[in-house]
Amino acid sequence: MANECSHVTRVPASAPLTLVRAPARWQRGCDRLDVTSSPSIAIRRVFEAQVPHISLDFDQTDFASQIGAASFGLVTAIEVIEHVESPIGFLRNIGHLISPGGVAVLTTPNVDSLPARSKFLLKGKIRTMDEHSEPTHISPVFFDLPQRQFLPRAGLRLREHLVFPPNGYQLTRKPIAWAMRFASIAFSGNALLGDNHIFVVEAAS
Repeated sequence: MANECSHVTRVPASAPLTLVRAPARWQRGCDRLDVTSSPSIAIRRVFEAQVPHISLDFDQTDFASQIGAASFGLVTAIEVIEHVESPIGFLRNIGHLISPGGVAVLTTPNVDSLPARSKFLLKGKIRTMDEHSEPTHISPVFFDLPQRQFLPRAGLRLREHLVFPPNGYQLTRKPIAWAMRFASIAFSGNALLGDNHIFVVEAAS
């Protein structure tokens, strides 16, 4: 897939949800489909990205059936899951889209980071989820819950977890970011650094 689909992966993602269909053994090239929840964005992106683009409601219980079950070798959901009403339902749909051997890459704000923990301790509010943040952020995703609850219920498992940036923070003022980076050494946790979680998931069986 890496060689035959390299031209697709080089194209910047033009929608929150991007799907790449891997070619069969006797085919060359691969198909890409971008999906957004905004019809106006979908129309504009068709001309900007030169790839098929549709609009769907990610809060629908079975939106995957409108796209193609088990049809895509790669699914990326960039900063989407925190906008949906049911993170588990969204993950279940992602699992239905992935073809055998495929993976999904999801990103979401890191509410486990040391700055986020500090804000909750001092103000009782979740970083990137308060009244000063994006108003459509409604579902914070903590690192522990996807592993123990969300992914198993959705029929998925965690293949790899990363944070970005890997060694610090971009959403925090530099002097505070440096202090937080050094302070993180004294605390336990898998996601003390980074402003965003990156989850790479695959089918559980």
